[in-house]
Amino acid sequence: MYRSNNQYSKITQDIVELTELACNMSRINQELYEKYDVKRGLRDINGKGVPTGLTEISEIQAFIQDGDKSVPAEGKLFYRGIDVEQIISGIIKEKRFGFEEVTYLLLYGTLPSENQLKKFNKILAGYRTLPTNFVRDVIMKAPNSDMMNMLMRSVLTLFAYDKNANDISLPNVMRQCLQLIANFPVLSVYGYQAYSHYIKGNSLIIHKPKPELSTAENILQMLRQDSKYTETEAHILDVALILHAEHGGGNNSTFTTHVVTSSGSDTYSTIAAALSSLKGPKHGGANIKVIQMFEDMKRNISDWKNEREVREYLLALLNKKAFDKAGLIYGMGHAVYSLSDPRANILKSFVKKLSEEKGLEEEFQFYSMVEKLAPEVIAEERKIYKGVSANVDFYSGLVYHMLGLPLELFTPIFAIARISGWSAHRLEELINGSKIIRPAYISVAKRQDYIPLADRADSTPKPEV
Repeated sequence: MYRSNNQYSKITQDIVELTELACNMSRINQELYEKYDVKRGLRDINGKGVPTGLTEISEIQAFIQDGDKSVPAEGKLFYRGIDVEQIISGIIKEKRFGFEEVTYLLLYGTLPSENQLKKFNKILAGYRTLPTNFVRDVIMKAPNSDMMNMLMRSVLTLFAYDKNANDISLPNVMRQCLQLIANFPVLSVYGYQAYSHYIKGNSLIIHKPKPELSTAENILQMLRQDSKYTETEAHILDVALILHAEHGGGNNSTFTTHVVTSSGSDTYSTIAAALSSLKGPKHGGANIKVIQMFEDMKRNISDWKNEREVREYLLALLNKKAFDKAGLIYGMGHAVYSLSDPRANILKSFVKKLSEEKGLEEEFQFYSMVEKLAPEVIAEERKIYKGVSANVDFYSGLVYHMLGLPLELFTPIFAIARISGWSAHRLEELINGSKIIRPAYISVAKRQDYIPLADRADSTPKPEV
């Protein structure tokens, strides 16, 4: 039974009863999915995605083929066929920032030359400016505690400032995508500063982006009051942006991008839809859950180095007796990867260095212990079809936490990175797609006759089974 909460005064008993009716009349027998061989969530019983399209933008490797068998393997992520680990290794070796280079690679399918990269950075820097009075009239006048909603609103409002907003010719869409890629850091940080000032009562800080700085550097210098940051901080944030820029094309928000693009909709509506998807705690909001879970652990575990205590807490999580009682250990497991998530492995190597710089080695060791124990506990308690390992959210939240980034910006930073992938997929769909994406649903409703209004009895919610 659903009960009205005092927090939601507009939810009346009538609404509660209508909700119960909807739930009972709309609940589908789970056995029917097997009967009709419907892949729920476009996944098979092992969680493997059902192919719905082709892409050249990125690839996830979680298995290797051994004859007729798919054997679990260490995870790999490729951007345009290039191993992301090689990309990051290259930029770190050359002591430079790589997110802009990766954006170029995703959009145009090739690594830029030095001259091409310089020209591309200049284009992004030129676009990193908002329309006149946009900050005052849109961001400052309606501060929002939900940064993703703020970002969506800002993107949709930018439609009104674009004289060619509905033009989906490729050059125009390219221009729109580049402007949004350039401005996502500005929109996100300014949105947070408005919230911090008007809702939390802090000083208002507005720093303009600097054209000579990378995306990662600009995020830090715009966000911090003194605009200062270390090289280690900026490079680790840059690595995080690279790792979040794209992920195989089949993730929820990127699939949303393809679906909306296929309808012929405009760029602003398409990206706003992708943001709506990313906002969900099962997608982009997962790293927030990781941080909140660890904060709860710290309050309830007296000794972070005691494996027995940590194991007991993890068991309590799985048995819905701790934290949010959802039965989940956040940051563990992935819909595609089995043995390892390469993004988590890469981030972990950098987090160690950052923890030493910040004097947070003990916290890093705590995360490492949970990463080690959680798969063991899950294997003992749950029937699983594939391996369980830490995913990117497990360490990305820790990275942002160590960088002193506010929790409200965790998911927008994901968006700042992922818009590069969304833009590449929007262009790919426009170039190659000719039909609207329309998956088939099988109706399992029983046929019934129409009953005249005077002959109908009140529909009474059936008791839940």
